[in-house]
Amino acid sequence: MELRQLRYTLAVAEAGSFTRAAARVHVAQPAVSQQIAQLERELGEKLFDRTERRVRLTAAGQAFLPHARAALQAAATGRDAVTALRGVLTGHLAVGTVPAPPATLLDRLAHFQRRHPQVRFTVRTGDPEQLVQQVVAGDLDTALIGTAGSRLPAGPAGQRLPVTLATRDFGHEPLVIVAADGHPLAANADAALADLHEQPLVTLTPGTGLRAALEHACAEAGLAPDVRAETDDLALLAELVEHGFGIAVMPRSAARRLGPRLVTLPLRHPALGRPLTLIWRRDHVTAQARAFLDDMVPPAAPPP
Repeated sequence: MELRQLRYTLAVAEAGSFTRAAARVHVAQPAVSQQIAQLERELGEKLFDRTERRVRLTAAGQAFLPHARAALQAAATGRDAVTALRGVLTGHLAVGTVPAPPATLLDRLAHFQRRHPQVRFTVRTGDPEQLVQQVVAGDLDTALIGTAGSRLPAGPAGQRLPVTLATRDFGHEPLVIVAADGHPLAANADAALADLHEQPLVTLTPGTGLRAALEHACAEAGLAPDVRAETDDLALLAELVEHGFGIAVMPRSAARRLGPRLVTLPLRHPALGRPLTLIWRRDHVTAQARAFLDDMVPPAAPPP
């Protein structure tokens, strides 16, 4: 069993095609097929069902894939540890984040890149549940998610974060109201939560931190939000507001990127925020992830 066989297996599983997998790993397609066939003979089981147009994992393939991924991760971690002895951090860092992340996260990523220019980055966005699953599976080293205490914001009571994850509070990002230019609220200097009463709203889909924060605040105030449209895309959310579907509550970082036809109003009485939490696996922290986490919050100075 060779690492390249594991790498090819993972590529085929992710791409759903031997041809696309070969392009991903930069080898000829027959070489990928040959190496995977050799691995299947060694294991005594077929890893892929090749009878359909899209290649799919068999039951044996599904059982084998997590171990193949873990072996590749262990090999990469070992290589990075040896490289780190020379004082140079290399390799790959995969970071997940909520859509429209706060500027603080991008600032820290830029700072980390300047300190470790040989580290390659992948930055993915998603809803909290998706990002948690990807961190647990090892597809992401760390992720910034919206939370409600120690829970995910999905569902009425939310779902607790897995105990296998470590967490660090990343603060609250202020939420603001966004209205189309010409909307009655647009002439105001700011807005209160009560101003949302009987106003058509557009918002993100359930399961997002933004939707949970809005619904929780409205429930506390005894308001029933009149949601006329919902989407899983913050950019599309802004376009729905611009086209008159309603007003929206958005993170301040996202509102700052809006066009001139939309008006942003600070939200007062009460001020609302998007709680953010940084998560990572307790049992598997790569050298790149450890350096990034240390860079996010510098260690406290020793007592005098």
